[in-house]
Amino acid sequence: MGRKEELDDRLRPDGAVLLTVECQQGVVGADSALPELAAVARKSGALANVARLVDAAHEAGVQVVHAVAERRPDGRGSNSNARLFRAAARLPVQQHSGSTAVRVAEPIQVADEDLVVRRLHGLSPLAGTDVDALLRNLGCRTLIVTGVSANVAVPNAVFDAVNLGYTVVVPQDAIAGVPADYTPAMIRNTLALVATIATTDDLLAAWKAPRRPAVGRGQAG
Repeated sequence: MGRKEELDDRLRPDGAVLLTVECQQGVVGADSALPELAAVARKSGALANVARLVDAAHEAGVQVVHAVAERRPDGRGSNSNARLFRAAARLPVQQHSGSTAVRVAEPIQVADEDLVVRRLHGLSPLAGTDVDALLRNLGCRTLIVTGVSANVAVPNAVFDAVNLGYTVVVPQDAIAGVPADYTPAMIRNTLALVATIATTDDLLAAWKAPRRPAVGRGQAG
C-alpha cells in the first residue's frame, strides 16, 4: 500500500475524527489573550486551514470535536503549578466559562453534530476530559489533530492520543505556534516520530471520495 492509499484508509469517515484544539476567540480571535499566537495562526493560514478541514469533514461525514480551554472566574479547579498557568491568570483577556472568549473562533463553522468539549485544567484536550470516551463511542481509530499551540497543547494532544492507542494524523499547515519557525521544527523533530504528517490538501483530497456510510457512530453532547 502506497502512502496515499494508506493515508486515505486512515481517513475513512467511519473511523476518523477531526479535533480542533483551542481554536477559540480568546486564543486565536481578534481580541486574543495571546496576540502573537493569534497573529501567527492567521498569517500562516493555519486557522483558515482548520476551517477548511472542518467544512470538508462536515461534507464527508467525519465527526468534528472542538476542544476548548476555559477557566472559572474564581479559578476553582484550574492549575497553578506551572509558570504558564500563573501567567495566563494575569492576562487581560480571560478564558472565562460562558464568555465570548471560549466560543469557537471564526472562520470555523460549528455544526449541530459537532461535539464541544471544555476543560478547566491541565494542558491536554484528552487527559482528564471526556474526549477519549467520546472517541471510543464514535468508533474512532484515527485522530486528526489541528489548532494551537504547537508549543504546548497540540503535542500534548498527539502524545496522549498515541498513548491511548489512536493513530494520529497532523496536517502540518493546520497547526501554529510561536515563534512561527518553531512549528516546522516541532513537526520535523518530534511530531513526525509519532504521527503521520500530511497537509490540508491531502486530507481534502481523501475526503472528496463518495461518502461512506458511518458505522458504529453515536451522538453525545
